[in-house]
Amino acid sequence: MDILTDQSFFRAFHILFGITWIGLLYYFNFIQGEYVKVADPDAKADVFKKLAPNALWWFRWAALFTFLTGVILLYQIHVRIGTEIILGAVMGTLMMLNVWGIIWRNQKIVLGMKEGDAALAGAKAGLASRTNTLFSVPMLMYMVYSVHGAGVDVSTNAVLIGLAIIFIIEANAIWGKMLPAIASVRAVITSSFVLAVVLKIITDNI
Repeated sequence: MDILTDQSFFRAFHILFGITWIGLLYYFNFIQGEYVKVADPDAKADVFKKLAPNALWWFRWAALFTFLTGVILLYQIHVRIGTEIILGAVMGTLMMLNVWGIIWRNQKIVLGMKEGDAALAGAKAGLASRTNTLFSVPMLMYMVYSVHGAGVDVSTNAVLIGLAIIFIIEANAIWGKMLPAIASVRAVITSSFVLAVVLKIITDNI
């Protein structure tokens, strides 16, 4: 058996890496980030020195291996790639790039591993992390289509509209600011489900 054609093998690891990645994403946004806001200075310093670097190691490598196993799965199921898989894969790819290109680069400054403006770096990392949380629900919703064989048709209009929405959100993550819709934990959770519903309506009706 050629391991590169074994969908079950790569799907299992894709799910495992994905659980680790998204689980840590939610941990950073819903738990650690909220704790650091109210923690005593000594406790905050301890988090930055001992906890955060270790968690970020698992976070960024889980993101990369989720992406790599996803690329292999896309190759394996290329005949079943439809509108939903395209949009889900784009969101997943942008999320991985945000981890390595924005979050990790700026977190190194925040943690004192690299020189720079810690306040500015923290804001950039926080915005990218919130953006990834916003993408997470629709991304996960769409990626399960590859398991069930749904969404095999490609609607050009739906893809273009969906991509426009996704890239506008990503543009804000790179050049914009923290908007009220993603600023709080409750807001970003709500917005993520709303985005999933909006994209689902688009892909189902256009």
